[in-house]
Amino acid sequence: MYYDALRTFITLAEVKNFTKAAEILHISQPSVSLHIKNLERELETELVVRSRKSLKLSPTGAILYERAKQIIRIYEQTKRDILEQQQIVKGCLKIGASFTIGEYILPDLLVDVHAAYPELELEVVIGNTEEIVQQVKHFQVDIGLIEGQTSDKELVVQPFMKDELWVVAPVSHELSQKEEITTSDLQNQSWISREEGSGTREYLEHVIRSNGLQVKSFLTISSNQGVKESVIKGMGLSLLSHSVIERDVQLEQLTTLQLKDIHFKRMFSCVYSPIMKSKQNVAIFMDMLKEKWPYS
Repeated sequence: MYYDALRTFITLAEVKNFTKAAEILHISQPSVSLHIKNLERELETELVVRSRKSLKLSPTGAILYERAKQIIRIYEQTKRDILEQQQIVKGCLKIGASFTIGEYILPDLLVDVHAAYPELELEVVIGNTEEIVQQVKHFQVDIGLIEGQTSDKELVVQPFMKDELWVVAPVSHELSQKEEITTSDLQNQSWISREEGSGTREYLEHVIRSNGLQVKSFLTISSNQGVKESVIKGMGLSLLSHSVIERDVQLEQLTTLQLKDIHFKRMFSCVYSPIMKSKQNVAIFMDMLKEKWPYS
């Protein structure tokens, strides 16, 4: 059965006139007749009894009339429910993300958000941790996802995922032949890292300071891919997130160095202004973030 045919039948049953039904529905009289004929053919019954002076429903037509009204009501309510669900979240959500998260973590979540709320326009701005914090603070983005730290008391910071970093080397590096290394093996090495303001750079500097490492040379590149390519080409070591290097290690373009009794771990966090938490789009995004990566 078709929605339009049932709606036409209901109208005809109520006004008992093909011409009036056509006028009400803004269709031609032949179209009204065609809808009725199609229904009668499908149900294998006569629905209306026609005469020169009047039109009335047949016994089966009377049954269909009551059921058709129920079907139309259910259909209309279902349509409203679906549209309401799809349109409940609209507008734009602007997300700031640091490079590691924006390039390797966030896309997986964006797929889920778009599937659940297709009316929501998503915009992602990628920068280093310091840049994202400033954009959140000045309301240039609605919410930020960072890999570094911030002590800005105007913002709320909530961890959402644990991350592990690895010292990586080209497969040809002498240290890559060792099953396990110590911090002394990292003395006087060349290092490649992200720019100042990057959470990964901040973490590497902490590792170098806390272990008293002497650095032979330091190359700064403002992209994860640039850092990886430089390591692959043998220009030095780096410290990178597992999510950044996973594919390169599988392809045997990079190798991870296992340090004895040492693991490098940190937290990815979302950061936002307190007044943004009441914004519907932000609240929904945070709920999906927690559902995707339950943090404990």
